[in-house]
This record gives sequence, C-alpha cells and structure tokens, in this order.
Amino acid sequence: MSRPFYIKQTRAGKVFDIVNAVFMFCFLIVVIYPFINVLAISFNHGQDAVRGGIYLWPRKFTLANYEYVLKDTALIRGTIVSILRTVIGTVTGVFCSALLGYIVSCKNFAGRKFMRLLFIITMYFGGGLIPTYLLMTKLGLVNTLTVYWLPSLFSAYYMLLTASYIQNIPDALFEAARVDGASELRIFTQFVIPLSVPMLACIAIYIGVGQWNSWFDVNLYSKNGTWDNLQIVLYRMLNQASAMADMTDSVMLSEKMRAIQPLTIRAAITVVVVTPIVIIYPFFQKYFVSGMTLGAVKQ
Repeated sequence: MSRPFYIKQTRAGKVFDIVNAVFMFCFLIVVIYPFINVLAISFNHGQDAVRGGIYLWPRKFTLANYEYVLKDTALIRGTIVSILRTVIGTVTGVFCSALLGYIVSCKNFAGRKFMRLLFIITMYFGGGLIPTYLLMTKLGLVNTLTVYWLPSLFSAYYMLLTASYIQNIPDALFEAARVDGASELRIFTQFVIPLSVPMLACIAIYIGVGQWNSWFDVNLYSKNGTWDNLQIVLYRMLNQASAMADMTDSVMLSEKMRAIQPLTIRAAITVVVVTPIVIIYPFFQKYFVSGMTLGAVKQ
C-alpha cells in the first residue's frame, strides 16, 4: 500500500494563506457590522439612541420600537399583499423570462435574432414614467394587484442570462425530443426547466427581492390603499414617527412614545423588512452561485 503524497507548502504560500485569512476576516467584519449595528439601534431607547455611540449592542434596551411597528393592523394586510406580489411576480417573471430565453436560443426559429435585438433595445430606451402610468390607467390596472407583476413579466436582462445558459445544453437532447414528437412547449417544460434550475433559482432571487422591496409603484397605483404592501405601510409609520418627534409639548407625548425616535423606528423597520429575505436566501445560495457561473461560461 503506497503512502499518501503530500505537497510541502512553501513559506510564500503560508504567508499568502495568513494574509488571505486576515483579509477575509476583516472583510467579513465590514459586511456584518452594519447589520449588527442596525439591530442594536432597533432595540435601543429612542432618546438614548439619538446621543450616538451605539455599536454592537443596545445601551438602553427596549421593545417599544417593535411594539410601535407591529401594533398597526394594516401591517398584517400589507404583509399579505407583499407575499402575494412576491410569489406571483417571481413565478410568472421566472417562467416568462425563461420561455423568452428559450425562444431566442432556438436555432430553428428564424426570428430569434430580431426578437433578441428588439428586447435589448428596451434596456436602453423606455417610454418614461408618465406614459407608463397613463397606459396602466387605460388598461384598468390601477388599484389592482395585477399592476405589480404584469408589467415585469419579461426582462431583457434575464432573457440574456437564460439564453446563455440554455445554449450550453446539448442540441442533441432537443433534437431527440423533436424526433420523438415532443412539442416546443413540452421540451421547454420537461427538459429546459429541470436542467436550468440553478439559473432559474438565481433569477428568482433577483425578482423576489425586487418585488419584496418595491414601494414606488405602490405609491403610484394604489390610490385607495387597498393594495398597499408592507414597505409602503412601514414608510408611512416612519413619517408618523418623524411627525411625533417634532412635538415639543410634553403633555402631547406619553413616556412610552418618548422611547421611540425616527432613528430607532427606521432601524426596526429595516430589520422587519430584511428578516424574511435573510431567512430565505440561504436556501437559494448554492443555486445563486452555480447559476451565475454556469450561465456565464461558454462550453
């Protein structure tokens, strides 16, 4: 039985490993510290937080900030709307972008180059805010949930990602399916989608985060407040907290309300909004990395 073969590491290699470890540790601290600082501020007393000097843990612990944020009943409805638009927008956006990417990557489709060029032009030129708003109004999509996901069904950027990934799949697989009588839709659903899970999961992260954090379109299209999402509800709470902070009459504010400030409310809102994404992201991380690398490598 032969002995295992070991490569002796040189002194320069050891120095590189040490420097690399120190650099990555410092980079990790730089990335994580802002989140820890925001979390500490969100659990700190409002008037005390204004003084500054809070870094890793709260100086005067309180739950008043989260009580103020979570007590509003509109928060539950806003959360439901955010979940609905995120799920519907992500599923439809991923499916349509992948379908478009498959169409422009089919070599037997004569108009694929023209269609690809047509969508790429939309990346550089747009109709603008006012024409878009007038179009949504004419279509009767204002004050509906559809206005949040229908305009973003197709994306030229995601089309390029999926087309680049699909082009790496052997053409012989598609030709064999066509010889067996499979339609293009069946090839897409039974072959392309299962083989493109890493890329589709990567796109799903992008679309899902965008849908979850979106608030400007809600401010435009949700006039009666029926379809206000979580972000717009929290935004209005922050404005209310800022208005209360401007009150100087001690009679107007109770001691409990003095415990909150716009700074701490903003931190609590940030934690509430980011927490779902932080919980979901680890489950998609491996697909995110593999999808970006495999979709960018030409085999």
